[in-house]
Amino acid sequence: MNHRPGFTGSTLDRADLLRLDRERIARLAVSAEARILDLAGADPVLDEAGRMIWSPLAEADRSAELLFLGLDGGAPRFAPLPRLEPGQRAWSVFKLIAAMVPEEASVWATGRSLIEWHNRHGFCANCGSATIFFRAGWGRRCGSCATEHFPRVDPVVIMLADYRGKVLLARQQQYPAGRFSALAGFVEPGESIEEAVAREFHEEAALPVSNIRYVASQPWPFPGSLMIACIADAATDRITLDATELEEAIWVDRNEVRAALEGKPSAPFAAPPPFAIAHTLLRHWLEGR
Repeated sequence: MNHRPGFTGSTLDRADLLRLDRERIARLAVSAEARILDLAGADPVLDEAGRMIWSPLAEADRSAELLFLGLDGGAPRFAPLPRLEPGQRAWSVFKLIAAMVPEEASVWATGRSLIEWHNRHGFCANCGSATIFFRAGWGRRCGSCATEHFPRVDPVVIMLADYRGKVLLARQQQYPAGRFSALAGFVEPGESIEEAVAREFHEEAALPVSNIRYVASQPWPFPGSLMIACIADAATDRITLDATELEEAIWVDRNEVRAALEGKPSAPFAAPPPFAIAHTLLRHWLEGR
């Protein structure tokens, strides 16, 4: 695949074995090579070249809890743990992401997902007591019942249905004007990826599909999903749209998809941005892979 999915390709060593070694993490935090990621809330601060800014950790506010992101050539990298406003949406950061170096976007996505997870797990799901930060930011422990909680990702299928050289795209009301994307939905308990794809097509478009195949995956840090991209064959082009989920749907051919990905004014829709796996999925289909 020529187009790497967004938020992938990090060059950091996550150094999982160090996370429980509090003394080692403490020594790394005071080393001259330690750097902390500059954030505005949970959003990246970029320089003029679109690169993330890392400041010496010695100059940072040491009262903040530090998330250990990993090692960059042996040098420790951390991110602060800010408190976010409940229900804060991510739309405002998309322009920044489009300007970022892809490998750095992957590093930020790790920090963003951890920040979102910590902000949602201040209390124990087992007994309701307050939880405390541990494992260098990769877990929380209940101060009452000692239950340990760890960051999780939610699997989401995102898919194209192919019918005689056309694919189905749809839009939600909150999308930018003209934007269409692949259909998507969360994988439910007791369900395979293929079963989730078939169910979502049935629920959102009353569309029967078969021959479901995996294409690629991508982390999506809003707040913490794993997008699983698939393509399926549709039995028909007749659909009945779920108006509670989707505003409009269209079938588009390869020429129309190519025009949209190239940003041509004549395109019948605006394509998803390059960092979204729906963009990767459309390119994959367009190339006939």
